[in-house]
Amino acid sequence: ARPAKRNAITVAMYEALTAALHAAITDEAVRAVVFLGADGVFTAGNDLKDFMANPPTGEDSAVFRLLQALVDCPKPLVAGVDGPAVGIGTTMLLHCDLVVASDRARFQMPFVKLGLVPEGASSVLLPARVGLQRASEWLLLGEPFSAQDAHAAGLVNAVVAPAEVDARAMAYAAALADRPPEAVRLAKSLLRDPQRQMVHEALAREGAIFIERLQAPEAHAAFMTFFTRK
Repeated sequence: ARPAKRNAITVAMYEALTAALHAAITDEAVRAVVFLGADGVFTAGNDLKDFMANPPTGEDSAVFRLLQALVDCPKPLVAGVDGPAVGIGTTMLLHCDLVVASDRARFQMPFVKLGLVPEGASSVLLPARVGLQRASEWLLLGEPFSAQDAHAAGLVNAVVAPAEVDARAMAYAAALADRPPEAVRLAKSLLRDPQRQMVHEALAREGAIFIERLQAPEAHAAFMTFFTRK
């Protein structure tokens, strides 16, 4: 909830999200985790000024620790997406078990446009989910795409009116919480474990290149263009 900045995520917010997720994992009373954005925006992605002032430098950086926590979370993850879901706002959905989007949701992964590379294991999970051609379009061109396109490709489970997003996401969570918790944990493990090693390897591979790209001249030029336009 940072509506004045379209819920753009700072390093402090990454740390808070990771802490909350770890707390949910260790709390036996918690059966599911729901991600929602405030005021008709899921997230505009990284707060780029904060990101450039505190860039990731290794696997222990705040953004990478959140991604690792998402990958390894044994409990079901639900997302309710309304409005823009940019960068990690889209890639994190690949680690969620159920996703509902509003009919005005807009997804975008503009990494290449900023001189960077995909993150969140999206280089392997996205083509596995939506096909290589669609993944190439979304990651290489980095243009926004609609909730209807995301649903047709299998990135989201349902598309509803904006006013219904939070309620549908919470209904998913309530249904999951109503199931026997150990059965839910084991079923999620069976679904996710075959890809887990590949996902961790992709996170490491992407992260190393991502950090290198932050120092690349074309990334600096792209960021300057972004800030000038803003």
